Amino acid sequence: MSGAAAGEARRRWRERMPGLAVAAAAAAGAWLVHLAVPAVPLLTVAVAAGIVAGQLPPVRPGLDGVLKPGLGFSARTLLRTGIVLLGLKLSLADIAGLGWITIATTVAVVVLTFFGTVALGRAMRLPGHEPLLVASGFAICGASAIGAMAATVRARDDEQARPVALVTLCGTLAIAVLPALWHPLGLSATQFGHWVGAGVHDVGQVVATAQIAGASALAVAVVVKLTRVLLLAPIVAIVAGVERRRSTDASGPRPAIVPLFIAGFLVAVLVRTFLHVPEAVLAAADLVQTTLLAMALFALGASIRVAALLHTGWRALVTGLASWVLVAALAYGAVLLG
Repeated sequence: MSGAAAGEARRRWRERMPGLAVAAAAAAGAWLVHLAVPAVPLLTVAVAAGIVAGQLPPVRPGLDGVLKPGLGFSARTLLRTGIVLLGLKLSLADIAGLGWITIATTVAVVVLTFFGTVALGRAMRLPGHEPLLVASGFAICGASAIGAMAATVRARDDEQARPVALVTLCGTLAIAVLPALWHPLGLSATQFGHWVGAGVHDVGQVVATAQIAGASALAVAVVVKLTRVLLLAPIVAIVAGVERRRSTDASGPRPAIVPLFIAGFLVAVLVRTFLHVPEAVLAAADLVQTTLLAMALFALGASIRVAALLHTGWRALVTGLASWVLVAALAYGAVLLG
């Protein structure tokens, strides 16, 4: 690296440090809240903290000024790194243990929710990439999937605001609503775990919801949920291929067929499946992954402006709520078939 390039790199890191420090402090605060109230998912707290910060007039100049480079780095680069490490949670052997019927119905839930939500979003005339981002969040794995898809299609930061807000809102509602429906729907503890894993968005929200029914429900919920997470890779790859074919700007870079961070995610899954990874390494990777995602989701939340959402976002709200009902209904059907 030349002296000029090294100097430019140092300058960029100096610019990023204030925003990175704030995002790290927010992640630490979210961790403390989660430790005090374990039923509240850590990543949900991080997103909510960012949303609150973004509404405070004294804070906004900093968010749009000195903190912007670091928060932008968190929302993009740290998010992608966290997604790569998320692959270490997945073992293909655990997924195979679900049985082919459960695997098939889980895939069907994801695919039907994804395309159904894209259709709903377009019918509601959501702008730009928003239908695709809402569909990714509700069908796959919440705000992490939104960030992954946004990186693939090069969506603007403001296009992610409403999808992130909606998936956070509906995932938080699920923590209260689904347990209330557990016994009225006549589900066993294991069936309830299956329903939660197939129908709730973020991994943390799945854990918070399923743990109410006990350890067996939680175990099933996590494996089913991680099966949905695994589908992030092929769906993102397919969308990247479509975007690549649509690209008409020969002078500009075209989207990669498989984005680098998605390839890294798949490598991490294969490592967890075929190699012996010490528990200490998995625990450390989980800590780093959770921290990075908390920082990234705080940064994404801080970009949301609720006033603008309330003024223009009713179509997105209808789309999000309809998608939430759709994925819950499809997941319930998958439980009955299983």
